[in-house]
Amino acid sequence: MNWDIVEGNWMQFKGKVKEQWGKLTDDQLDNIAGKRDQLTGKIQEAYGIEKDEAEKQIKAFEDRNQDYRH
Repeated sequence: MNWDIVEGNWMQFKGKVKEQWGKLTDDQLDNIAGKRDQLTGKIQEAYGIEKDEAEKQIKAFEDRNQDYRH
């Protein structure tokens, strides 16, 4: 998954993120604006997990959504 594409199309993509990490608010998603490092931090905060676990979850999410082309 190319995060430059995700960042450029965040409005369309954030629904998939919200499905995966439902504890993230719309305001948080708007502030993340497709930036992977910010997503990692917000996942850590919302779920009380370590950075390594958040990265692992994002990697699994990327693998499941690797065909995203919009």
